[in-house]
Amino acid sequence: MRAAIFAALITSLAAPVAARDILLNVPIDCDLGTECFIQQYVDHDRSRQAMDFRCSNLSYDTHKGTDFALRSLDQMRRGVNVVAAAPGTVQGTRDGMEDRLYRTGDGDRVSGRECGNGVLIDHGGGWSTQYCHLKRGTIAVKNGDRVNTSTVLGQVGLSGRTQFPHVHMTVRKDGEVIDPFDPDGAIQCGAPSTDTLWQTPPPYRPGGVLDVGFADGVPNFNDVKAGTAGAGRMPSDAPALVVFGYAFGGKAGDRMQLRIDGPEGTLIDDEVEIDRNQAQFFRAIGKKRTQANWPTGRYTGTVVLRRGQREISRVQGETIVQ
Repeated sequence: MRAAIFAALITSLAAPVAARDILLNVPIDCDLGTECFIQQYVDHDRSRQAMDFRCSNLSYDTHKGTDFALRSLDQMRRGVNVVAAAPGTVQGTRDGMEDRLYRTGDGDRVSGRECGNGVLIDHGGGWSTQYCHLKRGTIAVKNGDRVNTSTVLGQVGLSGRTQFPHVHMTVRKDGEVIDPFDPDGAIQCGAPSTDTLWQTPPPYRPGGVLDVGFADGVPNFNDVKAGTAGAGRMPSDAPALVVFGYAFGGKAGDRMQLRIDGPEGTLIDDEVEIDRNQAQFFRAIGKKRTQANWPTGRYTGTVVLRRGQREISRVQGETIVQ
């Protein structure tokens, strides 16, 4: 494919458009809110700050698309399909880039190919959608193919400039970026637009807990992100019982409550404050063993994310001590 067609990214938001010009479906084959989630939206702040269409922090400076993210790298390895958001014709593809976390110093490796492996679709009437960060070797379409909303384009991956497994979808009209959640660009923080480009608008989640797990010590963040940190069973002589909560959309001032309940009642219950905005983060609390063995049985971990007086997410996990 022609790299200039696929890689070009427009920095400005387009002039107001009518939502009826195109209607989109969710481009990922998963259950939003349980198996996957929207982590970031188009940036509407013209300065060096970032603001999503709800005037919140689920974006970053100059972000040009909507990020549909998975919960873990393990989920990505098992395979989650990316599908076309609307009928159209494949205009460009790229494959062959490896799936790896983007790190400081990787700029030259992905320069001009920040999108990673992906697909560009022309929908007619000046509309196009671009799908980025697909898994190497999974691109299932070629230039000129006609696609519809059931057509598999590839699978969610970690190629290009990304630090978490997701498909980044950019919508354009006549080459300019359009936010499918607010196509007219008239942001009203207290009254979000109901005129969108979606057949069925995905619900907005201001942040949330992705996973809750147990370990015998504070886990490594890479293991948490990979989905391999939690233990479904633990020995009764484990040196400590630790519960961790993995979350997205953290905002300075948010609070995460973590609690462990066991066979003999509540083992520990504490709350930590999030000190800065974080796209993804985890916190952990625990208790060291001070007796010969932990009481055997089922232990439940509860993690609650709060913003001000509002509870925005609550998730539970469990382990068996034996």
